[in-house]
Amino acid sequence: FKGLSSKTGSSNFKTPPDDYRHQLLGITRLFVTLAFAMIVAMPVHAINLPELNLSKTGLALRGVDPVSYFVAGEPIQGRKDIIHEYNGGTYRFSSSDNLELFKNNPDAHLPAFGGYFAYGTAVKTKVDGDPFIWHIVDDQLYLNINRSVDRVWKRNVPKYLRDANKNWPTIKFK
Repeated sequence: FKGLSSKTGSSNFKTPPDDYRHQLLGITRLFVTLAFAMIVAMPVHAINLPELNLSKTGLALRGVDPVSYFVAGEPIQGRKDIIHEYNGGTYRFSSSDNLELFKNNPDAHLPAFGGYFAYGTAVKTKVDGDPFIWHIVDDQLYLNINRSVDRVWKRNVPKYLRDANKNWPTIKFK
């Protein structure tokens, strides 16, 4: 068809020539490809990974120093000026020594189940873990959500850990 018409008269609009349509299609494909490449190339920390329990700003453990549990035997709030990005999360540290310990072996200091609460993972629920309700079992840090849930978890830690480890692969990306 050469032009479009309506009840009120004819239009000056004409269909574009084939080479113009091919150019437009090529440009569209280019933009789609570039958009895809930008998403794929996006740094991991720019994506809020669902397997990590992070704040909206990407802060892990609500700013608590992950090494402090192992070194001081208690959670210590990290400093805003001593931070390290790891696997998409921003971790704060109470000292430069703790930062160095973390850098040397980060996985040894991270909470299990991405910082989500241990008992919840055991019962197939993924909810924020409280960094001030914690346990270290076999050199692994576990968080729970509140004191009453923590009391239930402590009644049968081996069973809940088995269940949590079994459930984590299926719920960590939900």
